[in-house]
Amino acid sequence: MLIFSMVSLINAQQDPAFTLYNYNMNIVNPAYAGIDDRTQLNINFKSQWINLEGSPETQSLTLSIPTKGRVGLGLSIINDNIFVLNETDVYADFSYRIPISDRTDLYMGIKAGGALIDIDLDKLGISNDPVFMENVHQFNPNVGVGFLLKGESYYVTLSAPTLLKSKRYEKDGYKVTNATDELHGYFGAGYLWQLSDQITFKPSVMTRYVVGAPISMDLTAVVDFRVLDLGLSHRLDESFSAILLFKLGDWVHIGYAYEGTTTDVKDYSRGSHEVLVQFKL
Repeated sequence: MLIFSMVSLINAQQDPAFTLYNYNMNIVNPAYAGIDDRTQLNINFKSQWINLEGSPETQSLTLSIPTKGRVGLGLSIINDNIFVLNETDVYADFSYRIPISDRTDLYMGIKAGGALIDIDLDKLGISNDPVFMENVHQFNPNVGVGFLLKGESYYVTLSAPTLLKSKRYEKDGYKVTNATDELHGYFGAGYLWQLSDQITFKPSVMTRYVVGAPISMDLTAVVDFRVLDLGLSHRLDESFSAILLFKLGDWVHIGYAYEGTTTDVKDYSRGSHEVLVQFKL
């Protein structure tokens, strides 16, 4: 019954949710590609719901490259493994900066690529059932858009990294057969509050909307001590997280986040771990 309920109709958040999203924004918004004045390489690892068999594990690599003009380029690769599903998303990003005033810029971005879907139904051990007889191997192309309004001490971001609705799994002639990718929309904002020469307070909010699923909202507060970031995050009705980022010089940062869920999953899991290694070249 559990397997049928997962395969028949999936209307839920299908893209991974990162706690350290503020340090890796071009995963969900192509407008962030090339926004910094240096090339930036981010490597991220997330293990969700430790101790729960088949729980999500995600690895990502993003590259952000500025140019001499107003154009920014980027690349994002995300590998997501959940139970029998393995999905690898590969996207190229392009952004363009439009000056609004001396201190405010509008960035517009597009994302193009797709998802490699691999569903290994053999792992289920189900025989003599036509719905589960064939594994799934397919590529779903997709495109996305994003906008970023950035001032000297604030930002507002709006994006939809996957606009096209595509099939993940479908079996003609059977009732329990549909699994689709749904549109994911992101809206967020943040502010930089300079408390002293060495301390900056960075509150932010990120809201996710997925067709057929409840709205998800992250409230995050980070204190930047120049060589160290300390923060807390709360995903409403879902989890609390602690954030730590070490700045080992000007070119490499290492971040860690621990997420403890507030849902019933907490009875079976020891929380989620996320690690980020960031290079600024």
